[in-house]
Amino acid sequence: MADANVRIPEEARDRLAAVAAAEGMSLRAYLAKLAETMLTPTERAERAERAKDALKDWTGYAPTVAEEQAIDTELDRRMAKVTQ
Repeated sequence: MADANVRIPEEARDRLAAVAAAEGMSLRAYLAKLAETMLTPTERAERAERAKDALKDWTGYAPTVAEEQAIDTELDRRMAKVTQ
């Protein structure tokens, strides 16, 4: 496997290295493990679509786009209230 160089601020590198060391890993191994656990935007969208389909199959709940937007707006309002 070829290595790649990634330029990040020293503070970020040092923080990641400290986390890796606490896990008993090298920074290289930690970043490789982290990359394996991350989902790409496409993978996240596919997973969300499968979850939406499963919810509909299980409960019959299938909100419209407008209902989803209203729910998102309400959630944003509530989150803003508790984080202020």
